[in-house]
Amino acid sequence: MALLSSMLFISLFISFTEARELLIGGNSNAWKIPSSESESLNKWAEASRFQIGDSLVWNYDPSKDSVVQVSKKDYDSCSTSSPIAVYKDGNTKVKLDRSGPFYFISGTEGQCEKGQKLVTVVLSGRHQFFHVSPAPSPVEFEGPAVAPTSGGTSLRGGFMVIFGVLAGLLLF
Repeated sequence: MALLSSMLFISLFISFTEARELLIGGNSNAWKIPSSESESLNKWAEASRFQIGDSLVWNYDPSKDSVVQVSKKDYDSCSTSSPIAVYKDGNTKVKLDRSGPFYFISGTEGQCEKGQKLVTVVLSGRHQFFHVSPAPSPVEFEGPAVAPTSGGTSLRGGFMVIFGVLAGLLLF
């Protein structure tokens, strides 16, 4: 019984810490100028929780657009003059390898100014599951940032139920 309990716990832990590939905006044609503020990719990012090891995936026509990773300063000014990285392949995948903010803008002139840009905030390892305070807007972040998980409370409750069931099984 102890072996079964341990295996269950390990499999649950692995499934909750597994890296994911996240399609930008949740669909294949989201990398475009938003038609309204509610369609901004930052609204999608604010509602999402990114973890170290996750990858962001963009699909776009490489003859018409690109993805440029930039600093906060260049994000705010929509400048592509000092990029961190430039992606032009039409099926871009960027691994989120650290906690804090990541800034992306369109490489097509004028599109960033019209709202085609994205900032994501990656959770630090110590706050991935149990931090439950409200998420600040990632646009307001300057330095290393920690965004809370949206499901931290329910996940903690889920772990408590699992531990309660396992403890009950071990006692009987």
